[in-house]
Amino acid sequence: MGKMQIFTGEGRGKTPAALGEALMAAALGKQVVIIQFLKGRGLQESLYQRRLEPEIKLFRFEKSDCDFFALSEEKRKEEIHNIRNGLNFAKKVLTTGECDLLVLDEVLELVGNSIIGEDDLKNVLEARGEYTDVILTGAQAPEGIREMADAISEIHRAR
Repeated sequence: MGKMQIFTGEGRGKTPAALGEALMAAALGKQVVIIQFLKGRGLQESLYQRRLEPEIKLFRFEKSDCDFFALSEEKRKEEIHNIRNGLNFAKKVLTTGECDLLVLDEVLELVGNSIIGEDDLKNVLEARGEYTDVILTGAQAPEGIREMADAISEIHRAR
C-alpha cells in the first residue's frame, strides 16, 4: 500500500510543506493531485498554485468565496455537500490509481470541526492502492488517522 504522511499542528506551514512534497514528486515525473478543503475560492494563493498545472492538478469543490465558518447555516449545508463531493472524488482518485501522490489539504480540519466523521476519512484512505502515496494536512489529526500514517510531522509555532 502507498505511504501516508501527515502534516499537523497549530503552527503555520502545513500546506507549504505538502506543496513542497508535491513539487518534488512532479519534478520526478510523478502524477500529482491536490484537493483543497475549507479554502474557499477567493484566496490569492490558488492563483499561484494554479500556475503549477498541468504537472500538478489542483481541485477545490467549495463554491463560496468566503471562509466556511463565516457562512450562513444554509450556505454551510450547501458547502458540506460540495465537500462530500470532494471526498468522493478523492476516493475515486485513490481507487483508480490515477495519480502517484494525492494531497488532501486541510482534510483533517473537516474531522476536527465535525464536518465529516473520522470513519468517513478512513473509508477514503483505505481505498488507496499499492503505489499511491497520500499526504494529509490540518491542525488536528485524530488518533485513528494517526495510526494509519507512516510519517507524522508536527508543526508548532516556536514564538
